[in-house]
Amino acid sequence: MYYVVSLNKKERARIQTFGANVRRERVRRRMTQEQLAEKAEIATRNLQKIEAGEINILLTTAFRIQLGLRRPWKRLMPAE
Repeated sequence: MYYVVSLNKKERARIQTFGANVRRERVRRRMTQEQLAEKAEIATRNLQKIEAGEINILLTTAFRIQLGLRRPWKRLMPAE
């Protein structure tokens, strides 16, 4: 089941920032999208959407990505 939630401009920007940071850290670690998706136990297509800032994800998914990248949380979502 999916829920449609309206996001304000600031929330959309945070989602895009997170996605861009995931991509940056993945490339920095010389990982493919497929490799990170496997480590994070998510579909490659979902990772592509996350990196593009197209979807709002569950916190558990964010933690899986963080663990898959083995990067500190502040590298993915720095405090404002």
